Amino acid sequence: MYEPIRTKSVHRMADDDHAYPHRSREEELDIQLAGHLAALLAVTDELGDTEAGELIARQVARLRGAPPARHAGLSGSPARDLHHKAHALAGRALVVAASRADTAAAILAAGRMDAHTAALAGETLVGAP
Repeated sequence: MYEPIRTKSVHRMADDDHAYPHRSREEELDIQLAGHLAALLAVTDELGDTEAGELIARQVARLRGAPPARHAGLSGSPARDLHHKAHALAGRALVVAASRADTAAAILAAGRMDAHTAALAGETLVGAP
């Protein structure tokens, strides 16, 4: 019913592939993971968990090649909302870390999810990453 297109598109430039930089899948996953961890770091800093913040900051620095900017402002959100947000961010980081086979980041993210789950349940998880 339909005839296949046999000519090149007139809307595409000849050197279009070299007009802008391309990143590999691994580079894109590194950028995503660093972004999720940086957002988790901001919430962790707001919650006042300095030990966990340092662990997260080390992972962000490893991925970006430079230390992260630390969260300066406070949102004024209740701790329960911050724990929900941090749990979701840690979950996103875990998915990306698993996708790129980054064991250290995956363990950190899973530990943070456990810590925020415990905090939401009213417990405190001693020694959680």
